[in-house]
Amino acid sequence: MAKAAFIGLGVMGYHMAAHLKNRGGHDVTVYNRTAAKAEQWVAEHGGAKADTPAAAAEGADFVFACVGRDEDLWQVTMGEDGAFATMGKGAVFIDNTTASADIARKLDAAATERGFGFIDAPVSGGEAGAVNGALTVMCGGGEETFARARPVIESYAKMVGLMGPAGSGQLTKMVNQICIAGLVQGLSEGIHFAKRAGLDVEQVIGVISQGAAGSWQMENRHKTMDAGKYDHGFAVDWMRKDLQIVLAEADRNGTALPVTALVDQFYKDIQNMGGNRWDTSSLLARLQRIAGDG
Repeated sequence: MAKAAFIGLGVMGYHMAAHLKNRGGHDVTVYNRTAAKAEQWVAEHGGAKADTPAAAAEGADFVFACVGRDEDLWQVTMGEDGAFATMGKGAVFIDNTTASADIARKLDAAATERGFGFIDAPVSGGEAGAVNGALTVMCGGGEETFARARPVIESYAKMVGLMGPAGSGQLTKMVNQICIAGLVQGLSEGIHFAKRAGLDVEQVIGVISQGAAGSWQMENRHKTMDAGKYDHGFAVDWMRKDLQIVLAEADRNGTALPVTALVDQFYKDIQNMGGNRWDTSSLLARLQRIAGDG
C-alpha cells in the first residue's frame, strides 16, 4: 500500500481517486477546489481531505492530478500552496490532466530539480471508463519512474503505456483526439445519411459495424445519437479545449490537420447552439439542424 494524494475531483478524478482507494488499497488524501466535493468523497470512500494541494502532497509517495487546463495544472503544482512545494525526494507526480506537451516538459524539469519524478499521463475512455476503472493511460516520462508508477496507475486503468520522455503522453492524447474527431464526424454523417435515405439505422449499424467501418464510437454511441440523446460522455467544451491544444501543437511542428480543424469549427457551431455540455457525438445534431430535421 502506498500513500497517495489526488488533486481534482471532477467528472473523471472523483472516480479515479476512488479506485486508488478501493481497488488499489492505497491510503488516499484528496484535494478539490470546491471543498464540499472533497468532503463528499471522504464520506463515500474514507481516506482524508486536505485544504491545499501542498497539504495533500506532503508525505505522499504518489501525487495525482486531474484538473482542467494548463493554468489550473500550474496553479496546483507551482502556484501558492502548490503540491511541488511539499513533495519529498523520490516521490512521483502523475498528471492525468489533458494538457499541453510544453507544460509537461516544464513540470518534469521542475520535478527533476526538486528530486522527485514526473509522469504526464492523460487518459481516454470518458466518464464510463473512469467509473469502471477501465481507462487507457498514455504516459510520458523516464522508464524507472514509470515502472514505479505503473502498478498504482493500474488501479483505474485497463491499459497503461509509456510512449516516450516527458510530453509524450500528452502528444499521444493529441493523436487520440485527432482520430476521434474524424471518426465522430464520419459516424454522424453516416447516420444522418441513413435516416434521410429511409434506412433503419439500427439495422444498418448492425451490419456495417461488423466490417471495416466498425469503431468504438459506432458501437457505443450510435443508439444515443439515433435517439438524439447527448446528455452523457465527454462534453463539447472539453473536446474544443483539447482540439485547441492539438491545433497549437500542429502549428509548432508543421503538421497539416485539415479535418481536425474543420471538426473543431463544427464543435464551435454546437456551442453556438447551446450544446456546450452535450456529448461529442452531438455532431449529428448540427447536421440535422442544417438540414432542418430538428
